Order: sequence, then structure tokens, then C-alpha cells
Amino acid sequence: MTNSMTAYSSYKEKSKQGSLHWEFRSVNQRYLEIYIHLPDYLKRLESKIRKNIRQRLTRGRIECTLNFEIDQKCFPELNINQELVKQIIDAAYKIKKQVNEVIINPLEILRWPGVISDKKNDVIMDCEILNSMDNALNNLIKMREKEGVVLQYLIEEKLKKIEIEIDKIRRYIPEVLQLQHKRILEKINNADIQSENYKIEQELFLITQRIDITEELDRLDIHIKETFNILTMQGAVGRRLDFMMQELSRESNTIISKSVNSNITICAIELKVLIEQIREQIQNIE
Repeated sequence: MTNSMTAYSSYKEKSKQGSLHWEFRSVNQRYLEIYIHLPDYLKRLESKIRKNIRQRLTRGRIECTLNFEIDQKCFPELNINQELVKQIIDAAYKIKKQVNEVIINPLEILRWPGVISDKKNDVIMDCEILNSMDNALNNLIKMREKEGVVLQYLIEEKLKKIEIEIDKIRRYIPEVLQLQHKRILEKINNADIQSENYKIEQELFLITQRIDITEELDRLDIHIKETFNILTMQGAVGRRLDFMMQELSRESNTIISKSVNSNITICAIELKVLIEQIREQIQNIE
């Protein structure tokens, strides 16, 4: 099952501690990059949130943002960290001695992370925030899966078109080989070259080998079947698909270089175009 790396999720929840609004944005990236934006007083949760995301996703650039409005009714009494307040004031006075312009604002001190704390409420708040984050992340994953279904359909349709082009090329091969044999024999006859039959046959065989593309077409068939198979696998399949496109591209290049027929060349070029189109779509697959 393919998952897209491009998705957006917005999740709102009303908890006992306040109102939460999560936003997740995901775009394609070779590896997993996570950017988390939290209110200062919730920075303590960043490592847990990052760990949760890493357990669920393997690739993509992920931006995670939380807006949290605290319900003041849940905090009737403020517990102030007196030791931290003292350290902040002492630091402010040291700066004041140097610049002589520092104004100590009590409200600014109260906003400092860790000055106001309530361990019991903090534990409850952390639990609610992490639970809501899981719900928001679930929504993002569902969106990535939904986009992945669309990408899988588009890729499968292009693979079917590649199969059609391969069938066209196969139908041209007998005619091309027969024509090449005829041309070689005509050149030998016109040049009045005297040679034993087995040498002529050997030369014809070598020339036929150089222009025969049956093996390349067989390998294309194998790679296409494997690509269809990969699209049904669980987990991250983007890198596997990209490798298969490299193999398909290599075989189509060989066909173009061996081609002595304009119709085969046209089909092989169409193969290249379709492969590149699939490759572009694969860049968004996890």
C-alpha cells in the first residue's frame, strides 16, 4: 500500500485543561525531518512528540504546530517557583549594572517557562496533549494514505501503458529481423562476395544478436511485474519504486540504442516518457 508524503491535517479538541489546535504539514523529503512548534511552556513535550512521529513515519518533511488556549478555571491557585524567580531577578540586576536600562517587569517574569507550575495539573495536561497529538497524527496518516491511493492508481495506469508499448515493439521484431536479413543478403549478392554458407549464416547471427531486443523486453516485463507487486506492499516503498524506475529506464535506453526501426524507436521513446512521469510521482511516495 502506497502512502503519499504530501498531506495536511488540522485537528481541534476541547480538553479539561483548555482548547487544543494541532496542525500537521507533510511534504516529500528523502529522509524524515521533523519540525515542532510548541508554546514555550510546553517545550518539555517536544522530545516525546518527536519520538511518537518517528515511530509512525519514515520519510518526509513534517511540520507539527500546536496552539493551546489554557482554561484558567483549571488553575485557581498559582504555584510559583520562588528559586527560579530569584535567579531571574539576580540575572536582571547583573545586566542592569552593565547597561543601566533594565526594567524588571513582574508579568514578564511570570511568563518565563517554569516560573508558574502545578505538577498535578502539568501531568494531566501533558497526558491530554499527547493523546490529542496522537489523534492529529492519525488524521495526517489517513490523509497520506488517501493521497497514496490516488498516486498508486496513476502509477498503475502508466505501467499498463508501458505494457502496451512493449507489446507493440514485440510485434515489430519479426518484421525487423527479416528485413535486416534480406538487406544483408542483398549487399552480399550485389558485392559478388564468394563465401561459404556457414560464414554467411554466422555473420547473420552476429548482426541479429546486435539488433535483437527480446532480452530487454523480457527484463522490462519482469521489472513491471515487480513494480506492481511493490505497490501492494505494506510500509515505505518509495525507494524500491525509484530503483525499479532506474532499471526500466536502463532497459529502454538499450532498446533505443539497438533500434534500427523508426516504429520501435518511437515506442521506446514513449517508454522513456512514461517512466519519467512515474518517477516524478514516486518522489511523493513514502
